[in-house]
Amino acid sequence: MIHVLRARTAWLLAMAAWLPVTFSLAQPADQGRVIEIEPTVLAERDRIEPENRMVADRLEHLLPGLMAETGIDMWLVINREYAEDPVYFTLVPQPSFAARRTTMLVFDLQDDGSVDRLSVNRYPLGEPYQVGWSGGDLEAQWQALGTLIAERDPERIGINVSSTWPEADGLTHGLHQKLMAALPEALHDRVVSAEDLVVRWMETRSEMEQAVYPHVVSIARRAIEEAFSSRTITPGVTTTDDVAWAIRDWFESRGLRIWFMPYVNIQRPGQDCEADTPFCGVSGVIQPGDVLHTDVGICYLKLCTDTQEMGYVLKMGESEVPEALVEALAEGNRWQDLLTDEFVTGRTGNEILMAAQASMANEPWGFNIYTHPIGFVGHAPGPTIGMWDLPAEVANTGDWPLYPNTAYAIEGNVAVPLAEWNGQHVQIKLEQSAIFDGERVIYLAGRQTEWHVVR
Repeated sequence: MIHVLRARTAWLLAMAAWLPVTFSLAQPADQGRVIEIEPTVLAERDRIEPENRMVADRLEHLLPGLMAETGIDMWLVINREYAEDPVYFTLVPQPSFAARRTTMLVFDLQDDGSVDRLSVNRYPLGEPYQVGWSGGDLEAQWQALGTLIAERDPERIGINVSSTWPEADGLTHGLHQKLMAALPEALHDRVVSAEDLVVRWMETRSEMEQAVYPHVVSIARRAIEEAFSSRTITPGVTTTDDVAWAIRDWFESRGLRIWFMPYVNIQRPGQDCEADTPFCGVSGVIQPGDVLHTDVGICYLKLCTDTQEMGYVLKMGESEVPEALVEALAEGNRWQDLLTDEFVTGRTGNEILMAAQASMANEPWGFNIYTHPIGFVGHAPGPTIGMWDLPAEVANTGDWPLYPNTAYAIEGNVAVPLAEWNGQHVQIKLEQSAIFDGERVIYLAGRQTEWHVVR
């Protein structure tokens, strides 16, 4: 069921003016698949104000606590035009098309727990940043940065360098050299990696973002509802590529950015699909009796989605999806439940994976788990929970712990044998975006519990 946003605070009431339809996070876990009303998509110009409001809110209410938590007294984000730091656009107001020339952001944690937000740029950014320096040439800019840092005398200076997290490795070698040359030598041993801060900043969803995110996910789900229907598919004529491009066109006609090309595939009797096959499915012309699968991802209001759902094309004389397939989808939902039951604050991604695999060991189906964080980017930093093409435990990123107020693409598959297909497996491949609130995994816009049907 689609719910009107119920604002709990004044700022949520204000948000309702530009976000008229969304989902309540109090929704049942088994909310059905149908998105009957097409969710509102704002024009590009109208997205700027809410995006900037959410950025300012994050800087004011999230960043101070995260800097204290990770032991960073001053955080530097330094980048150049055409070589922007991956975290840069999550920190600056829109419309920002690039880090003009060399852009320097300085975040200085104060004794009272607040953070001074300073720009050291030729072109000031404006709110929510104060001007630490502006104008002049590049040499003067670096000198100003070194002087500012020395005057504030931080104990731990965080820079974005990391051998594990690409999102936290945005400081280029050349800029690193320039920074160290600009810093007084006495401060060199205070420079540390800010990777923990970057990951926590990227993975944590604010209260405002949690209000918006269900709406964003519902847009992606609505596109699949449209694609896996007779409005898009003519059996015997339409190809999987036709459907993939129809999904892409649907998004682009609404000014929505995809972060990967939509993917559509077919399963049918006679194909090679075993319990341990990583992925089952082929491309081609869609026929009656085919099982369909798609994978789509968009980003809107700075939040990304990653969604996989299943469809069925009715045969002549059929009015409903065969019961065996209905039961197979239910097993896919059971797989989701067994996985998310293992989400416990403080557990690492690898610990969640091992616990989930143990809970599924005696199920009558094969399975594969490859769940990942999601947020400002589709494959976001945070605890990796399995990968389809790597050993069971994932080094480094799989060792990151689970924190509250983080979002995940609950992704994987089950392979269920069908007597109607002479024992051949059908692979139920599901992926739904969800939030972990510290105690529960809540699907942001419901999850698929019924088949999409092409009639």
